Amino acid sequence: MRWTTLMKSSRFGRKPAFSYNSQSRGLHSEMVDAVVIGAGVVGIAVARELAVNHGREVLVVEAASTFGNGSSSRNSEVIHGGIYYPSNSLKAGLCVRGRQLMYKYCKEHDISNRQIGKLIVATRPSEVPKLNQLMVQGTENGVEGLELIDGKEANRMEPELHCEKALLSPVSGIVDTHSFMLSLLGEAESHGAIFSYNTTVTGGRYEEGKLNLCISESKKLKSMEEESVLDSDMIITPTIVVNSAGLGAVALAKRISGLRIGSIPRSYFARGCYFTLSNIKSSPFRHLIYPIPEDGGLGVHVTLDLNGQVKFGPDVEWIENVDDISSFLNLFDYSVDGDRANRFYAEIRKYYPNLKDGSLEPGYTGIRSKITGPNQAPADFVIQGEDIHGIPGLINLLGIESPGLTSSMAIAEHVAAKLS
Repeated sequence: MRWTTLMKSSRFGRKPAFSYNSQSRGLHSEMVDAVVIGAGVVGIAVARELAVNHGREVLVVEAASTFGNGSSSRNSEVIHGGIYYPSNSLKAGLCVRGRQLMYKYCKEHDISNRQIGKLIVATRPSEVPKLNQLMVQGTENGVEGLELIDGKEANRMEPELHCEKALLSPVSGIVDTHSFMLSLLGEAESHGAIFSYNTTVTGGRYEEGKLNLCISESKKLKSMEEESVLDSDMIITPTIVVNSAGLGAVALAKRISGLRIGSIPRSYFARGCYFTLSNIKSSPFRHLIYPIPEDGGLGVHVTLDLNGQVKFGPDVEWIENVDDISSFLNLFDYSVDGDRANRFYAEIRKYYPNLKDGSLEPGYTGIRSKITGPNQAPADFVIQGEDIHGIPGLINLLGIESPGLTSSMAIAEHVAAKLS
């Protein structure tokens, strides 16, 4: 089987993207150096790191028609400080390091961002101990400039805010995620990385010291039955593989024959809706406003985008019975149920009591890929190498939810170090 090229698959036209000649369906395998599965922000950051700083010949395989089509384009676009996560966890270390790398990269590449700061608020006395715990945790994690302030001081900073006490994180901010991804992708391509869109990795097999990956055109998968063996158009055999498939990462890992039994966690999915604030002349807040974290997320918080729009969200709605093809192709329901606004009003008014009836409009929805479910403690990032799953040259990135955007460049560093 031979590679063919599709110029239309290349985002910039600098390099043609890999595709395949689907008429040949033998057992022929194409040898490649480095494969990154998934062109979300983490996958793009990994591709850039391997191509720019390690001289690898990188092929990025993406099931969607373009980059950043999943969780990377449906989030709060917040640069997190690194407060919430247990000491010595990957989330803690990679968030702090990633935030520093992101601000530096944005400055050097003229990517829009604003370090506007965040207030995490206790809206009743019973929440104050949790806020104090977050202060201790954030300090242990190395988050700079944290300060506990009383309700009056918080109200002076944000006149519309109601709270008993607040934790100020001055290093938190917002970023233009699309421009950030576009810049990383451009650097990767300029160093030889090639992006193949509309192309899905459906599984693999480790045998005779090699990992063979099964590749299919994305459009063909939609007509396949979930219970059937997913058809393949070709096989590629990379030297190294990074499974950064996001919503489909766990499902893909489970379809790689030869992985150590029991090494792959169960996957869970949570839908989160955002509502926008309408009928206002200016934003009621200058900082990001976050409540005390809730089960499955960080609570319905206030996010400001770079255009000044005020967004509230996300909430948490657990999704069940997601099949592999849906996770591979991102076939989730992204509609916003307007009736969910009723819960939003109640939650938001705990810290923004002047929110007027009828001022929330449906915004957008994101899906979070998680490896713990309802009423379970949040899990750390899972970055698996050979020591865990038993396959040389394979890195699985599982449960890369928030703070995945903030941590993306640090995750890329970490992955490259594990592969070196």
